[in-house]
Amino acid sequence: MRPWILSETNYGFVKDCDYQVAVLPTGATEPHNLHLPYGTDTFQAEAIASRACEAAWDRGARVVMLPPIPYGTETNQAKFPLSMNLNPTTLGIVIRDLAESLSNSGINRLLILNSHGGNEFKPLLRELYNQTPCRLFLCDWFRGISADVQREIFEDAGDHAGEMETSLGLAYFSEFVDVDADGKITADDGAVNQTRFDAVNQGWVSITRPWHLLTRQSGSGNPHPATAEKGRQLMDVLVDRLSTFLVELADSDVDDRFPF
Repeated sequence: MRPWILSETNYGFVKDCDYQVAVLPTGATEPHNLHLPYGTDTFQAEAIASRACEAAWDRGARVVMLPPIPYGTETNQAKFPLSMNLNPTTLGIVIRDLAESLSNSGINRLLILNSHGGNEFKPLLRELYNQTPCRLFLCDWFRGISADVQREIFEDAGDHAGEMETSLGLAYFSEFVDVDADGKITADDGAVNQTRFDAVNQGWVSITRPWHLLTRQSGSGNPHPATAEKGRQLMDVLVDRLSTFLVELADSDVDDRFPF
């Protein structure tokens, strides 16, 4: 039994454990080019969260990883078969109800560890701030917390099923990564199409990108330079940074000025 993973833990332990912080991994069910599994985002979220919680637990923080949410917002991948969509409002209701469950159990600090770019949770944090005593935090691990090391580790991390996600797959769920007889990844190069608007292509104007028009096989970013060692290098940094935050969060009292 790993007591920092709720799904593995029994009531005999839980009823006497003063958990301080919960971590909710969120992923998606969607295609990732031709070589990565539909559960890639969820597998990544679970791999990162479980290791970060273990490291924090070993430093004395009573943290618990909740079972991952394996579905995300897929409205822009609707043309791909079995992209399983939950609208943002649906996801928000689920997380609100989970936060209430945590509060009822005396846990008032929740980190959402998000692994899917289509899940935009910042507006939800604002909405729930005055609706629940549970204080919510958000980490999109593929953004700010790892941005500096992505540039050091990868030739081009990629946007979706590229070098970074493929490296994590090779390191932590290689049994689901499709390779040929020579061990080469069975995927295209992840090239994407440009829109007709320069402002959109330059990132000055945002849209929701229809993935079947943006990509050839759902991949955005070249996966072929990926290695398992690169995935492990990234994981080491993520676990160190996240576990340090979880320890600090567990040690902080939720008072009238929290988190200041």
